[in-house]
Amino acid sequence: MQRDTADIERIILEDIPLLDIRAPIEYERGRIANAVNVPLLDNEQREMIGTEYAEKGQDAAVGLGLELVADEMKEARVALWRQFAERHPDGFLYCFRGGLRSQITQQWLKEAGIEYAKIIGGYKAMRSYLLEQFERLAKEGNILVLAAPTGCGKTDLICRLSQSVDIEGMAKHRGSAFGGMFVPQPTQINWENQVASEWLRVSSKSREPVMFESESHLIGRISLPVFLQDALRAAPVVELVTTTEDRIKKIREDYIGTAMSHYGKTHPESECYQQLETFISESLVRIQRRLGGERYQRLNSLVPQAVAELKAKSGTETLDQIVHTLLHDYYDPLYAHKMIGREDQIVFKGNADEIVSWLDKNHRAEA
Repeated sequence: MQRDTADIERIILEDIPLLDIRAPIEYERGRIANAVNVPLLDNEQREMIGTEYAEKGQDAAVGLGLELVADEMKEARVALWRQFAERHPDGFLYCFRGGLRSQITQQWLKEAGIEYAKIIGGYKAMRSYLLEQFERLAKEGNILVLAAPTGCGKTDLICRLSQSVDIEGMAKHRGSAFGGMFVPQPTQINWENQVASEWLRVSSKSREPVMFESESHLIGRISLPVFLQDALRAAPVVELVTTTEDRIKKIREDYIGTAMSHYGKTHPESECYQQLETFISESLVRIQRRLGGERYQRLNSLVPQAVAELKAKSGTETLDQIVHTLLHDYYDPLYAHKMIGREDQIVFKGNADEIVSWLDKNHRAEA
């Protein structure tokens, strides 16, 4: 039988299943990656008991809680917890601080014949630990930064490497005006927890540098902590190189392909291309100021023709023209500006296979 534990490092490194018994609203705001939410109290009950505690104290709050979660509701809660415990006998449960809610859950499970361990200090202790480790790893600076202009396939390469952390994948965003993945981004806290957990696991397996993509301070609406921004700016750079033709093709596949796949699932076939046209136009609006009025108007005027060609399956000439202009006149100058002063940090340049070979030779990365 597991004992109550404060060994958060083992929980994270071994990806141990966790039973989160906090209210759904707490779980949504911030959770640990491998946790399942089966709450003791729902959101309304939590609020009512919080008010009772503030006005009348702990004993009154406990009494109200037992009154609210009684009989059939209690049986239903215990049944779900029992299912989790039987599937994951080596797991742990937790509430916010490892206090009263954890104790009640353990007691009810014990009455049902199951001894189940809790995390001492609860979610608050795990969150504090992850933040401390996130900052520690960033300040240690044992990282490499993969840099490249837009469309070179940085994320694909990151995902080939075992010694890497895909912060864009975890953010559910590619980091540009066209970079939304048509799924909700995680909360800032959940992203930080996930990145810190993965970085810890990767670092525990090898002392070799961990590869990150070069990023600005934002990935969609996710904000990179200042200590991570500083670490990325200071790290040695590996630059990914590819042709303009391949970059245009990659952008078609990733951005347009992802959009069409999404609209195909969410809209009738007759509406998909209109949705695509709106998506491209709205993305251009987000960078209108940087493009300049004349260039923006010219590119936006080409969007209906580009989408019509895609719909008729008559080619991608107009779309490729839009992408080429965006790369040449917008994204590449941004990248060049970002790399000013970093030339001496570049330790290798090459295509994806050449980078993998170089890493294998110099850093024993596994593709």
